[in-house]
Amino acid sequence: MELLWLEDFNVLAQSGNFSRAAELRHVTQPAFSRRIRALENWVGVDLFERTTQGAVLTDAGRQMIESAQDLTRRLYQMRQEAREVAGKQARTLHFAATHSLSFTFFPGWVRAAERAGPIEAIRLHSDNMRVCEQMLLSGQAQFLLCHQHPDVPPRFAAESFHSKVVGRDLLIPLQARHDSPPHPQATLPLLGYTADSGLGRIVSARLLRETQPPALDTVFSSHLAAVLLSMALEGKGFAWLPETLAGPELANGKLVRALDEHWDIPLEIRLFRPAMALSDFAEDFWARL
Repeated sequence: MELLWLEDFNVLAQSGNFSRAAELRHVTQPAFSRRIRALENWVGVDLFERTTQGAVLTDAGRQMIESAQDLTRRLYQMRQEAREVAGKQARTLHFAATHSLSFTFFPGWVRAAERAGPIEAIRLHSDNMRVCEQMLLSGQAQFLLCHQHPDVPPRFAAESFHSKVVGRDLLIPLQARHDSPPHPQATLPLLGYTADSGLGRIVSARLLRETQPPALDTVFSSHLAAVLLSMALEGKGFAWLPETLAGPELANGKLVRALDEHWDIPLEIRLFRPAMALSDFAEDFWARL
């Protein structure tokens, strides 16, 4: 049995798609499929039901998934602590954070957190929400920093993780000032988020709540809010952008509202961590927040 088999299992269980899981694991799909089959051979039962739509956990797979995620987290923590005790690595806090928060919120937030006590070392991995969630699940990150909305729960078992609200944000539908105001009945050109984006999940949930959503035509999509910001400034359409990112452009008038305040989406900025005990300095950092 190999650790990478468990990591593959966790990723496929979350994504539900062999091609997408292989992409996240940076291997070819045939190689990824062989590793999943090797794990199933080791366990002695099928863990996934293969369908034309993707891969669904069997009863045995559902029984195994929580233990597999917990085991991989513990193995990564064991390795990290052994390296620190041996003096091979600094006492490091490992964060996974979505792109938009990595560049805007994270630096100032960490500086403020350090006022309560010194932090020896930090490692930040910036990626889309799907990858960040997987890093937290696998134990490659101790903490996940992300936007959160009550209508869109994270894609992991809430009882296995704790969280704290560490900030607030607002998604605002914005377009370039030189765009002409659309006719009320016109189809609006949307700069949208991809399915891997946490902000995309939130915007989709908001639109589904509406009995009369605006007519939208997605003309461009990306998981990066910064890319959508650039496209909006070029007048290519409008996007729901975080105030923490687009605040300066909104203040100087380069961006203006594409829709009224009814369409704003209030967000929490949350820090997630496993319920299991972390290293002593990670627990101390958490307690000081």
